[in-house]
Amino acid sequence: MTRHNPTALRRSAIIAAAALTVGAAGTLAAPGAGAATLPGTPKLQLIAATPSVTADRYQGEPGVYLNLGTYITVDGGPLEIRVTRKSYNDPVVASQVIHSGGRTVTKTLPTGLVKDFSGLPDFLKVTISDASGTKVADTTQSFCPNTRAGRIRPDAPATSKYPDGCSDNPFALGGVWGVEKGWAGATSQGFRGAIDLPAGVYTAKVSVAKKYRDLFGMADKPQTVKVTVRQNAGGGQGLAGAGHGQKKASKSLKPAAKRPVGPAAVPADVPKPDLRALPAYGIAITDGDEGGAGAVAGKDYLAFSATVWNGGPSPLVVDGFRKPGAEKMDAYQYFYDAKGKQVGYTPTGTMEWDPREGHQHWHFSDFASYRLLGADKREIVRSGKEAFCLANTDAIDYTVKNANWHPYNTDLATACGEETAVSVREVLDVGNGDTYSQYRPGQSFDVSDLPNGTYYIQVIANPDNRLKEQSTANNVTYRKVVLGGTPGARTVTVPKYGRIDAP
Repeated sequence: MTRHNPTALRRSAIIAAAALTVGAAGTLAAPGAGAATLPGTPKLQLIAATPSVTADRYQGEPGVYLNLGTYITVDGGPLEIRVTRKSYNDPVVASQVIHSGGRTVTKTLPTGLVKDFSGLPDFLKVTISDASGTKVADTTQSFCPNTRAGRIRPDAPATSKYPDGCSDNPFALGGVWGVEKGWAGATSQGFRGAIDLPAGVYTAKVSVAKKYRDLFGMADKPQTVKVTVRQNAGGGQGLAGAGHGQKKASKSLKPAAKRPVGPAAVPADVPKPDLRALPAYGIAITDGDEGGAGAVAGKDYLAFSATVWNGGPSPLVVDGFRKPGAEKMDAYQYFYDAKGKQVGYTPTGTMEWDPREGHQHWHFSDFASYRLLGADKREIVRSGKEAFCLANTDAIDYTVKNANWHPYNTDLATACGEETAVSVREVLDVGNGDTYSQYRPGQSFDVSDLPNGTYYIQVIANPDNRLKEQSTANNVTYRKVVLGGTPGARTVTVPKYGRIDAP
């Protein structure tokens, strides 16, 4: 199992003097860039942590992976940006939020500036020149304000309230980006992948694009970093940090001390989670040559990724308890009031240990179901994947009520227990989603013998309604696909989903 990941505003004396108006919700709306003069307006600066860096090029690698050590420092007030879209048929809208003397001022960023939830696009310009001054690389790079932030002053807040990282899920709905006052956000690597630089000495010039300097009132101060590339005969190191980061589990992820006693009770007015299915993406044709249980060489498999997320307002908390010698755990869903006090529970199926390589953790049964439907939306093939280790792999909407910007169980290493466990707690926090990629035979759909034509990938959350939630009206989604080609060489075409062009 694989988891997974208007024109530029300008300051001027006239605009700076513009009066603020109070919106209907009690927040202040800033006309144009007038909010740039408010107390609490962040002051941004590009810095380089070091004048020189050394990068090793390893045998067999396509190049070097550069970390130039440049940062955006923030002072005067925190940098905070909220990114939302009303639906998949609507564009992404980004607004800067300024906290000024107990008031909240919002400033809509230029239309079309931000297109998704992965960060501010084309924020940096990076050029690299060799010892003779000849340019050998030239690129632009996005900036995720949530990336590896750190303090630059001892009196700055000890911790950051903002999330870790920006979402790359194509069906994300709302994001919060930010750098605390007195902190710095690391710019992304100068290049997304390896850059082909032979051993030698280079000069990297990093600058912020003019549209962002105008937008945030930044000085034009490019940073220059000396880059020394060394040839290393050792094995390739790859790009560190790929995939979901591993974090230690918090105390909140520990299951209850013992199996619940007394009659099960779910108060009618208690807050509940709201599980919502997102359309499938990452859709491709694979074959049985990749191996894995059930793989048959020469077969055509329709692979895909799918996310189920929790729209809140309460987290999904499921505990499993194991009777001595039992192969399965009895699972219970817990409920909490608005203050976080446990107020009820109900039995909700079972958990089972999955010993297969790449799993080796406890799976909660019937969390989601995946089916391939015909053009008439009648079921043709069902995925064998219906048991899950719950983990907060994707930030889907951090603007919903009670969204947890700092979930702890972000990967399988923190979430789903060991074989010898007598109890396990699995949590899907508010605003977060759990993404599974169905690339293995038995999980993906065998389409070898299906005729060419239109089909739908159906994703169902809580398929047997065992979990208690706010609503089940948003538990099912469909993604249209069109199969073509010939057996052994099948093709798949994936039409856009609203504005989302992510096969």
